Amino acid sequence: MKKTKFLFLGACVAVASLVSSCSITVPVGATSNPVGSKVGTSTATVYLHSLAFGADASIKSAAKNGGITKISTVDIKHTDILGIVQTYETIVTGE
Repeated sequence: MKKTKFLFLGACVAVASLVSSCSITVPVGATSNPVGSKVGTSTATVYLHSLAFGADASIKSAAKNGGITKISTVDIKHTDILGIVQTYETIVTGE
């Protein structure tokens, strides 16, 4: 009986860890500029909480990628998969 409970618990933990992921978008800032039609993004991927190879998720890069000179809003989206792979995406809107 104990062995069955242990196997069941182990299977539950394994399934939960395989399907666990978290994603959250947080507003970082806003200006008095009107919300424009342009959207720019920049993304950085981090492995094991510390390894980022040439990653750039800056506001400046996001604005440049969207052709934005007057920033209206800035949001950051963070996605975490088991603490192994984390993605940071900066989203900028404006004109």
